[in-house]
Amino acid sequence: MSHVIEYADGPYRMLELLETSTETTVRLCPERGGIATGYAPGGKEIFYLDRATFLDPNANIRGGNPVLFPISGQLADGSYDWEGKRYAMKNHGLARTSPWTVEETGVGTAGEPYAVLSLTSTEEMLASFPFAFKLVFTYRIQKGALVIEQEYRNLSGERMPVYPGFHPYFAAAEKDLVYETDASRYLDYNDGEVKPYTGRLDISSLKEAVALLDAREPRITFRLPGMGRKIEMEYSQQFRYVVIWTVPGAEFICVEPWMGLTGELNRGGDLQWIEPGDTLAARLAIRAEDEGFAG
Repeated sequence: MSHVIEYADGPYRMLELLETSTETTVRLCPERGGIATGYAPGGKEIFYLDRATFLDPNANIRGGNPVLFPISGQLADGSYDWEGKRYAMKNHGLARTSPWTVEETGVGTAGEPYAVLSLTSTEEMLASFPFAFKLVFTYRIQKGALVIEQEYRNLSGERMPVYPGFHPYFAAAEKDLVYETDASRYLDYNDGEVKPYTGRLDISSLKEAVALLDAREPRITFRLPGMGRKIEMEYSQQFRYVVIWTVPGAEFICVEPWMGLTGELNRGGDLQWIEPGDTLAARLAIRAEDEGFAG
């Protein structure tokens, strides 16, 4: 039967979701930023994970699917000004380095296992981001897909600027890939130029990321060479950009839905605003299909 179990991986409490009908598992580590460290549709792992960074409590995890909040990307000099005061914030925000709380686990009526995790702002977080908040994420496996239902709640007395995102690492040695999307342009962070997107990107030698622009349909599809897997990601309309990144020589690609581009808190323009007491709801689904090819 489908289930959610707890187990230990080194010093960490883990949750494993198993959907028996599809033989799909998802592994979560609430203590390490509420991250999904693994996703194995049909029993075949597609996420990359550098275990050394996972086991080191002082390291940013390289792998899995880190949660980015309240920002995606970097800030100039690691800081921003807000209402006359300067705040410091690390790359990709606060959520990925903070311990989350397990609110609930179970199996739904259709046999889908789920876990509800939450993160509530602390005094330390308010020193970097002066807005009280609560995040509530429900991780589910639905017919083999990893589904993340998100609630971003503004508990402060003023409207809250955010541009959250995700940073999934997919196991891949080949970096010259076709991305099926209706995006027409991309921003190349290597030279700062906006370029036409013609359907394929080779990022194997790029130091910095590229960001797909202008997509109308909130989905992207690509294939993992050598694995025979077709990956489809669908997300809420608020995720207006997909950032693609790798490290030359490393066997992963990151295909990342973001609600804003890097540095948006410095510019102050392209932000999502959550009114006091309101909630921004969003969804991300990742699924994989076997295609039986290796190129």
